[in-house]
Amino acid sequence: MGGLVQTIKFVFGIVGNAATLFLFLVPTFTFKRIIENKSTEQFSGIPYVMTFLNCLLSAWYGLPFITSNNILIATVNGAGAAIELIYVLIFFLYAPNKQKGKILAMLILVILAFAAAAVISVLAFHGKNRQLFCGTAATIFSIVMYASPMSIIRLVIKTKSVEYMPFFLSFAVVVSCSCWFTYAMLGMDPFVGISTGVGLALGIVQLILYFIYCDKKILNKKTTATDESLQNMGNGYSNNVKCYNDEKQSNFHEQV
Repeated sequence: MGGLVQTIKFVFGIVGNAATLFLFLVPTFTFKRIIENKSTEQFSGIPYVMTFLNCLLSAWYGLPFITSNNILIATVNGAGAAIELIYVLIFFLYAPNKQKGKILAMLILVILAFAAAAVISVLAFHGKNRQLFCGTAATIFSIVMYASPMSIIRLVIKTKSVEYMPFFLSFAVVVSCSCWFTYAMLGMDPFVGISTGVGLALGIVQLILYFIYCDKKILNKKTTATDESLQNMGNGYSNNVKCYNDEKQSNFHEQV
């Protein structure tokens, strides 16, 4: 029975790896737009900085001298850290000067925070205490990462537009968190379970908001198109009436 559970856990870990890698690559469409327009527009760089920190801490937590049988977590988050760093650098390059200072300060703080956590975990803790320290740190910043899109959620509610909240990013969060939550439950890992559980809940909220305001956007476009058609029909009718009256007046004058 234990072997079957480990096999199922491994399968969910592989699927979670694929889903998480897809999650990391989804923003390439956003950054393609940023590079083409040479502007970050209203996109936020905070989620990418926080994701970078989360990947570093999660990769550290998954290493064999911290926890056992979590190498899948270490590999995918190591790759994610490299990808997120590229995103942060691109965002910094095209961000307005005011945002550049904010992003740079956050990036420096993130690197210092990870370095401090890594050094403390190696020098001050051993065995289960090291796992507890690293797991707690990874869980806290994972929750912060999943909560970082809250600024975008506020923007969506305020503008009633999902333009700056890509659907596939929210969808990938739900798929990834579902896989890792199941992986954590099978492996009895509370640290991974808590963080991915929160991420799953917030991802579902984002999808709900997307469908609410996406439908409204489509409805508004249809309403606008209908109004324009009616207006054009009205203008055409008015022009026809005018032409008819002008022609009638001309015939009357000719008869007189």
